[in-house]
Amino acid sequence: MEFNKEFDASGLACPMPIVKTKKALADMASGQILRVVATDPGSVCDMAAFAEQTGNALLEQGSENSKFVFYLKKA
Repeated sequence: MEFNKEFDASGLACPMPIVKTKKALADMASGQILRVVATDPGSVCDMAAFAEQTGNALLEQGSENSKFVFYLKKA
């Protein structure tokens, strides 16, 4: 999937991946896509809840090289 910006949250524990994702999205224009890479297993539930609460769309989530990958579309 194509994306406009990438944020690597590898090594960060909850709640930092969400805090940093929120900050990264703040600098983006509506409709742009952010790719987030994380190692915290809790980020799977957290990212879905974050997207629902903020109105940003979680387009896709999966794993890549034992890391979790998320694609968020800014509302």
